[in-house]
Amino acid sequence: MNKAKAFEVAKKLTMIIVLVLVTAFFAVKTGGAILLPMNISSLISQNAYVFILATGMLLCILTGGNIDLSVGSVVCFVGAIGAVIMVNMNVNMYVAILIMIGVGILIGAWQGFWIAFVRIPPFIVTLAGMLIFRGLSNVVLDGMTISIKDQETFVKFFGGGADCYIPDFFGNGSLNLTCLFGGILAVAVFVILQLKDYFTKKKKGYETGNFAGMIGKLVVVSGVIVWVAYKLAQHKGIPSVLIWVLIVVIIYGYITSNTTVGRYFYAVGGNEKATKLSGINTNKVYFLAYLNMGFLSALAGMVTIARMTSAQPTYGQSYEMDAIASCFIGGASAYGGIGTVPGVIIGAILMGVINLGMSLMGVDQNMQKVVKGLVLLLAVIFDVVSKRGGKLIEKN
Repeated sequence: MNKAKAFEVAKKLTMIIVLVLVTAFFAVKTGGAILLPMNISSLISQNAYVFILATGMLLCILTGGNIDLSVGSVVCFVGAIGAVIMVNMNVNMYVAILIMIGVGILIGAWQGFWIAFVRIPPFIVTLAGMLIFRGLSNVVLDGMTISIKDQETFVKFFGGGADCYIPDFFGNGSLNLTCLFGGILAVAVFVILQLKDYFTKKKKGYETGNFAGMIGKLVVVSGVIVWVAYKLAQHKGIPSVLIWVLIVVIIYGYITSNTTVGRYFYAVGGNEKATKLSGINTNKVYFLAYLNMGFLSALAGMVTIARMTSAQPTYGQSYEMDAIASCFIGGASAYGGIGTVPGVIIGAILMGVINLGMSLMGVDQNMQKVVKGLVLLLAVIFDVVSKRGGKLIEKN
């Protein structure tokens, strides 16, 4: 393996290595508390909204480093509408879900129109959206908190409450066998798909990378999946909200890596003019990115109010920052055209580990923000410097 290939492999594994080192650091500092089954489960449940929003944010960033600052406010607004119509208007849960999804999509279409067809900068449009939908959330809720504890079906459906876990279908002992079998099944599917993809590319003459490196990746990822499944099995099993996260990750991972539409996002971010000249409607690509962001914001809104079992005007604050940070930390380029769904999830997990670790250590909230800001800055610096061939300062 030459130096160039070795550098590329190291670059791809950087965030995984950092995640392992950060986890090990907090494991030592917390006396192993961060690795307790209960805390692993909490890490997933508390960061479900980040996984969902960061996946959608990735598509916006791919189009050229664009972001959506409104997602936190949209999460709050959609949740507020859902709580009001279910509690105050006694609307059927499934109708309420459709209404919330419809509101999210309409918001995405509204913002996507101005960005894609009128070409107003995404920063301005989504900043306006952040203010508009935060204000509307207060109007809808009248500045009050609405409890949805009585909406038990909705809360359990979206993974809220203390007992929202997948039942153990194979046993009732201290170890949740359903969770353990699920982890083993996930490993089997992952390995089969990765090997199939490798040999398909090799057969067609595409670049496949180093086979030994791929085997190493399979071993590491499979080990992590089994370890997490074992930890969850020791607590209460699979949190039901994890099912929503997996659905989003699998679908969007497939879209971005195996579909023509998915490749359009990378093409626009790589070179919009060339993409347009090749016959691709770049306006539609921008529109789809923000339409999709509205849809996933609605889903995150439902997950949020289900977990909190209420809706209030302050929900969703800084959610956009968590999503954006997860994307850049997970390897998405600040210039667009580069980034993967698995990378974004690694970034989100890293942010979650840092949050949980510092909370267990009793670190002040203000210092937590300082640390997260520095981590984000370092991730972007790494991206920029690596594109300059290791040069920190660009000479004119």
